[in-house]
Amino acid sequence: MSWLLKEKLKNQLTTEKGAKIFAPGSRNGFALVYPNTYYVGMSNLGMHIIYKCINDRKDTACERVFLPDKKTEQEYLRTNTPLMTLETQRPLYEFPLIGFSVTFEMDYFNLIKVLDMGKVPVLAAERTETDPLVIIGGPCATFNPEPLADFVDICIIGEGEEVIQDLLDTYYAERHKPRKELLAALAQIEGIYVPGFSTFHYDSNGKITARETTPGIPPITRRRWIKNLEQFEAQTVIVTADTEFGSMFLIEVARGCGRHCRFCMAGYCFRNPRIRSLARIKQAIGQAKQLNLKVGLMGAAISDHPNIDDICEEIVQQDLNMSVASLRADSLTPRLVKALAVSNHKTVTLAPEAASIRMRDVINKGITDEHMYQAIHLAIAAGIHNIRLYIMIDLPFERDEDIEEIILMARKFKEYMKKLGSAGKLTLSINPFIPKPFTPFQWLAVSPVATIEAKLKHIQTSLKKDKNIEVLAETPKESNIQGILARGDRRLGSALLTAYRLGGYKHFKRAMREYNLQEEFYLYRTRDEAEIFPWSHLNMGFHAEYLWQELQRADSGQTTPPCTNHCTRCGVCN
Repeated sequence: MSWLLKEKLKNQLTTEKGAKIFAPGSRNGFALVYPNTYYVGMSNLGMHIIYKCINDRKDTACERVFLPDKKTEQEYLRTNTPLMTLETQRPLYEFPLIGFSVTFEMDYFNLIKVLDMGKVPVLAAERTETDPLVIIGGPCATFNPEPLADFVDICIIGEGEEVIQDLLDTYYAERHKPRKELLAALAQIEGIYVPGFSTFHYDSNGKITARETTPGIPPITRRRWIKNLEQFEAQTVIVTADTEFGSMFLIEVARGCGRHCRFCMAGYCFRNPRIRSLARIKQAIGQAKQLNLKVGLMGAAISDHPNIDDICEEIVQQDLNMSVASLRADSLTPRLVKALAVSNHKTVTLAPEAASIRMRDVINKGITDEHMYQAIHLAIAAGIHNIRLYIMIDLPFERDEDIEEIILMARKFKEYMKKLGSAGKLTLSINPFIPKPFTPFQWLAVSPVATIEAKLKHIQTSLKKDKNIEVLAETPKESNIQGILARGDRRLGSALLTAYRLGGYKHFKRAMREYNLQEEFYLYRTRDEAEIFPWSHLNMGFHAEYLWQELQRADSGQTTPPCTNHCTRCGVCN
């Protein structure tokens, strides 16, 4: 056990406000893991929410674990020290329950590393009666946990505030039973899926032909979601400057989204849209004031909150600065933009996602050029002179002219900025589209890496000489791996483990070939309507035919209106 590592963790604790440390033995332990660095993990509001939910109980102490940085990792390996928790520096393997918050596909490799460095048997099948139960939750667990099925015992499907309580209650009532019986009891809870009780059968092409479930285990797992957000706080619990946002007090103002953007998994898996009351948000702003912290507003569509102007007014009146993620151009208000300007924002980020009106209709974005011009005008009038645009390429039904439209859009928006007297920068942040489960595009193929790279290069070359237009792009090779994992099946588990042992995600394609798994199967083919998906046994609440109907509407360029009260169109609110 390394004294140096223990001191490093203790020193990290001294920089925080809000961490809970309980006397040894006074509570049962729960290790909450974010499979990335402290800097990334503590920027995730979901970690704060679940940390508080667990610690608010009288019987459980939640302690955090993060992936160490490279230098610290070498010290762990050199001294053969098991990965330890932040709060009490206990080895990970000593905890009976280990819960991972999994937000990004590329962290799948890190999840395996954390288990390995924590001296926990990596494969669920090799864990004994005395080993921890490994749990995953978060977006990736909700939409398709199967690529991680070999490594986890329990998957939380949906939002975690309520289901984590049911899980812990059942665990404490049944933990005296053999491991398999305990897992069977946990599998009865709505929103909990236990992969070990499922067996998949495949045909010679790799398609799933059937799924068998152990008798007595529910064959379908229904997503859990919070009907009334007011029951639970969703704001910063532990204050630390060592995050992506710096010293910021995060406040969730809404959850879910009813805009029906057809590419967006969050808009489907976290439907329906719910808002927090102005009174509850003001209360949270008051806590930020006590700590004298900048306020970060969190939600899928911040500017859609019906009280957004009142929220901004409260923040300004409290003499606080504020920040938001990307904004919808069609719901931007002068008050919101002014509040950002007062907070010294230098850039407003908008997300048209596509340049041509045809493509925006395909993805059901609901944004027009007029909305974009108005948003740019509001930003510059408020004194914010830099504009960033989120764009996707290789979208479904995309044509060559749609790529040309991105170049034309950049130039016309930059010209408009000049006309308004702005010499600021226009930044295009471009990412390859990745089809996600539980979206209308889950059936579709993507283009080969070379094709996507050619599109990116064309945009970059065309705009290279345009003054104050910047093009930032994610590497298609990494997006390619994300795409495989997003719609992957549990056969990928062996490749994930082999890639980890070879050194990480850069070895994933090689590992796939070792197990005769073809990237063409996962990426470059269009699925039939009736194909059984690895996630078909999960129920997000939709009518069975809903997503397919939305795909047909996308193909014909038909748009779908946003959610309304008492709507029964998709089935979630029935």
